[in-house]
Amino acid sequence: MIAIADIRQDYRLDQLNESDLLDDPLQQFSQWLQQAVDYPVPEPTAMCLSTVNSDGQPSSRILLLKNIDQGLWFFTNYLSRKGQEIAHNPRACMNFFWQPMERQVRIEGVLHPLSLQQSQSYFDSRPLASRFSAMVSPQSQPIADRSVLESALAELEQRYQTLPPPKPAQWGGYCLVPHYWEFWQGRTNRLHDRIIYQQDGPIWNRQRLAP
Repeated sequence: MIAIADIRQDYRLDQLNESDLLDDPLQQFSQWLQQAVDYPVPEPTAMCLSTVNSDGQPSSRILLLKNIDQGLWFFTNYLSRKGQEIAHNPRACMNFFWQPMERQVRIEGVLHPLSLQQSQSYFDSRPLASRFSAMVSPQSQPIADRSVLESALAELEQRYQTLPPPKPAQWGGYCLVPHYWEFWQGRTNRLHDRIIYQQDGPIWNRQRLAP
């Protein structure tokens, strides 16, 4: 078996100085995201979202960022595990890891449901197959087997051959409004650069952390 403890990579691509960063962390994130898209990094909008249930048990999953507007947007089923956890505790953390650029961004904040109009607008913009999937899947609930989903999908495809499918009531979006950002740049010998933004009223204060 491979010696897992011996697997390592030395990061040498770049460095991160305080003078490199913009005053607004949302603008700084947007700049890094655009650089990840241009690099190109595979799935640059993929993020790990962590939430916590009523027992204090955290859970994480990979989602896709869908918009940046006063915060970071994603869409899901409100009745899924994550949706139920958010209903109990709206505090959450997002983590983006752009490995080819040796960069990571960690964001902590509070999740707010998007409006019905905002969720409807995004739902209507999705590929038809993705809209059907949102309608078919009772996300996070046990099902007998895959044929349950496939049969329900075939029925929807038949029913909505000429009509636009409706957005499920239990499906919509959230916006994470951040109060903490950490920008991480890998450096050689594990002496990575970590610079955080913390909110103090309308002001964002920056500080370097030890790796």
